[in-house]
Amino acid sequence: MKIGVVGCAGRMGQMLVREIAATPGCTVAGGTERPGGPAVGRDIGEVAGLEALGVAVVDDPAVLFAEADAVIDFTSPEAAERHAALAAQGETAYILGTTGLTAEHQAAVAAAATHTPIVQAPNMSVGVNLLFVLVEQVARTLGDDFDIDILEMHHRRKVDAPSGTALGLGRAAAAGREVALENVWQKVRDGITGARPRGEIGFATLRGGDVIGDHTVVFAGDGERIELTHKASGRQIYAKGAVRAALWAADKQPGLYSMRDVLGL
Repeated sequence: MKIGVVGCAGRMGQMLVREIAATPGCTVAGGTERPGGPAVGRDIGEVAGLEALGVAVVDDPAVLFAEADAVIDFTSPEAAERHAALAAQGETAYILGTTGLTAEHQAAVAAAATHTPIVQAPNMSVGVNLLFVLVEQVARTLGDDFDIDILEMHHRRKVDAPSGTALGLGRAAAAGREVALENVWQKVRDGITGARPRGEIGFATLRGGDVIGDHTVVFAGDGERIELTHKASGRQIYAKGAVRAALWAADKQPGLYSMRDVLGL
């Protein structure tokens, strides 16, 4: 399977290139960077710290989507909208791990999914996606007798908060309670907030250092507390999950899928 990477010179992009090259049955179709970027024109293998692969980095995503069977994207919400349209045009499988999408961006992704298979997840890690399932099950079992708070920490360079994974955990908890997260979330607490409303799902965000991603979901009841935690010690878990999603999508019909579909959860 020929798999391409947009944003291939970044830390995550390089990790993806190395993972694709190391995965049996996969070849690196190519990669893109912004026009004028130092990696444009260079061999993508050398950019990723490998031996030369005979494929040059380009600055036009349309070229990559025309060449690849699947393209993996961890770039930006604005770029995701354009890339989804290119995937639909070429019927190229599209693996989207970018977070922070607006309703407009998401609508564009959904429209593209009517023409090609798209796997979208706020986190491509196998462990995190198992955590989504566990959080939904625990929330369903405990009901609103237990308060739910989601604590997340990432490196100082992360630009969105709460993280897409934290929001995904919140949606899993809300699904377990059969409510819409937007109706019960509390993203910020400051000042005299008063007593906590029953059924509220809270978020706490920490930023600092080089933390790749820590997430804890706290279920706090009277006399007892349950905490479910996932800690990422390396970005390779996201690359492995994304390549696994690309291989899974190879023979799928157009549609918007999640990592739950990929993992059979």
